Amino acid sequence: MKRWIVVLLATVLGMAAPAAQAETVKIGLLLPYSGVFARLAQTMDDAVKLWVKEHGDSVGGTKIEIIRRDTTGPKPEVAKRLAQELITRDHVNLLTGFVFTPNALAVAPLATEAKMPTVIMNAATAVITTKSPYFTRVSLTLPQTTLIFGRWAATKGGMKRVYVAVSDYGPGYDAEASFKDGFTEAGGTVVGSVRFPLANPDFAPFLQRVLDQKPDGLYAFIPGGSQPPAFVKAFHDLGLARAHIRLMPSQEATDDADLQNLGDLAVGIVTATNYSSARHSAANEKFVAAWHAAYGAHNDPDFFAVGAWDGMALIDDVVRKLHGKIEGDRAMTVIKGWKHESPRGPITIDPETRDIIQNIYIREVKRGDDGELYNVELETFENVKDPVKAA
Repeated sequence: MKRWIVVLLATVLGMAAPAAQAETVKIGLLLPYSGVFARLAQTMDDAVKLWVKEHGDSVGGTKIEIIRRDTTGPKPEVAKRLAQELITRDHVNLLTGFVFTPNALAVAPLATEAKMPTVIMNAATAVITTKSPYFTRVSLTLPQTTLIFGRWAATKGGMKRVYVAVSDYGPGYDAEASFKDGFTEAGGTVVGSVRFPLANPDFAPFLQRVLDQKPDGLYAFIPGGSQPPAFVKAFHDLGLARAHIRLMPSQEATDDADLQNLGDLAVGIVTATNYSSARHSAANEKFVAAWHAAYGAHNDPDFFAVGAWDGMALIDDVVRKLHGKIEGDRAMTVIKGWKHESPRGPITIDPETRDIIQNIYIREVKRGDDGELYNVELETFENVKDPVKAA
């Protein structure tokens, strides 16, 4: 009898004991380190490196190893090949990164087959998380910001007639449709729309079409990097501002990381987004201070940086809660409903869609007393879900 009790107690205690700690968890980080969008990769990787610097390269005794791969741009065939290598040859436990929608979509079947938890740090087309049950996103969707922006432009932005111009790929289509929906629902009229090439566009002929229509305003979506500042400059050079057409672009146009380079051209531009480096909160002030200490006082983090920072926060929590033993379905259980106090504000992963719920801010570029430019928050919309999936 006593022997049976001893065996039973040993069994119960064994079941209650935590799982053995894995020695190393490998993270595959897919970003465009070369090419015209390399600045975005640099910013996101800087955020990853800063997270490791601030929090260490191990979680509860499990070492985190980051394996970096260069997708070179929006190259789905390259992203798929690299992801395949990371899964089969490098034996990574999670995938992350993904600046571009086509790259994420190309990897979705691989993630599903391998049951590979995949944390999208940027790519913003609404449909992405529906393509694999092992996808989650910590950035934003274009409809999440743009539907609100369309409504705001018609009701508070003084716009009655607008033109819409977007980059010709998935996020651009989402942005175009959502802005039109929000603007027309609020009583505005869209007088025209145009799409321009994703790579190396000449903005002049497209902006000329806008000038010919003489709308009250222009909504434009341009992917991050060197293109948004070039678009703003072309807008002014071609005389659209002198024609009293107001530019109301996506957040990339006044990206915090590039804002100072625009100078007075940026002043007064209003955008809708999930983050501003100028926002006042304890979490953001700590994040910005660490960023400035690491990368310079005049180098501000942007929404690309915050997406990567929060992606690492999520990955760390998954590793901690699973004691380094990463298995796809168990990892997704941790991810669904995850909550975090981000520099951007409170965020949650929707347990139904695996997409992010977060605050969206209307912000305006203003020059501070120190002469620097800042994206100043004007209005907050709390706990916004992706409207496409919420419909």
